[in-house]
Amino acid sequence: MAVNVKLSEMLVEQAKRCAHIQHRSIPKQIEYWSRIGKIAEENPDLPFTLVRQILAADQEEATTEYQFG
Repeated sequence: MAVNVKLSEMLVEQAKRCAHIQHRSIPKQIEYWSRIGKIAEENPDLPFTLVRQILAADQEEATTEYQFG
């Protein structure tokens, strides 16, 4: 369900710049930041690099078979 929220112009401008670099839409960039913040709050001992790896793993397609390299 989509919900409209008011955001500061500064946040939207920052998201716009980062979204362009990361090839995301502005809403997807803000959602990404939101997920990072949520994971960081729930797991304060995790380093930021691990939080990013968790998010990257969540975006990968799930496979039903293991592949050994």
